[in-house]
Amino acid sequence: MGKEEEIARIARRLDKMVTRKSAEGAMDLLRELKAMPVTLHLLQSTRVGMSVNALRKQSSDEELIALAKSLIKSWKKLLDVSDGKTRDQGRGTPLPTSSSKDASGTTDLSCKKPDPPRTSSTPRITTFPPVPITCDAVRNKCREMLTLALKTDHDHMAVGVDCEHLSAQIEECIFLDVGNTDMKYKNRVRSRISNLKDAKNPGLRRNVLCGAITPQQIAVMTSEEMASDELKEIRKAMTKEAIREHQMARTGGTQTDLFTCSKCRKKNCTYTQVQTRSSDEPMTTYVVCNECGNRWKFC
Repeated sequence: MGKEEEIARIARRLDKMVTRKSAEGAMDLLRELKAMPVTLHLLQSTRVGMSVNALRKQSSDEELIALAKSLIKSWKKLLDVSDGKTRDQGRGTPLPTSSSKDASGTTDLSCKKPDPPRTSSTPRITTFPPVPITCDAVRNKCREMLTLALKTDHDHMAVGVDCEHLSAQIEECIFLDVGNTDMKYKNRVRSRISNLKDAKNPGLRRNVLCGAITPQQIAVMTSEEMASDELKEIRKAMTKEAIREHQMARTGGTQTDLFTCSKCRKKNCTYTQVQTRSSDEPMTTYVVCNECGNRWKFC
């Protein structure tokens, strides 16, 4: 098994531990990562940094937290070194002086092969096009607030993304979609900030930082689309329950005076019984008050 497959396997196991909220065996996995010669390319392809950071935030074990912080700190140095090399290569080499031209006048320049352009062998995992600079105070303030939201829980350190640049991209997309900085624009920005900072929905922030959700997409997503998977399931169950109760009320039932409405205190009711659980469990009784429309159920 290669290094990349081994690190990816460890990352998947750490993600399962975070999902199950159990850190049993996590120390052994972190020690394995500590002993491995990890490169920036392996960090970017496996995204193990995000898995370690998520485990660190969830754990209460001081030893585990210290080891996770040590790993993330050492991996961040790889990113800093890569950025430094990229900046040095971007500066280029100085042009030859006149004296050097005279000294090499007899040299056949046509025989020299031009050096191939240097490119970084390990590009950053998330890159974004340049964003226009704005002098609008409202827009600049919104960009600052979006930057703080993206830096929540320090996930950006594990990914290695420029939060200032990313927040400017998001704000620019919102401004282009709305067209001005009125109340609609401000509400749009507020909803992005609230969802990005939501401690119960870290997946949205991580997807934005990794580039899985682009600035163009997050700028126009609805509240339902930005919600966590858990909240989506709750909303789906509530909608299904409401539809079922509405359908039962319309199809009718048995009219009775055995039940007293807790709202209007009258006994003019209609009830329906449905087997919603296993066959050995009692049936669920749905009751509708014919006077005030109040609904309730019991087993």
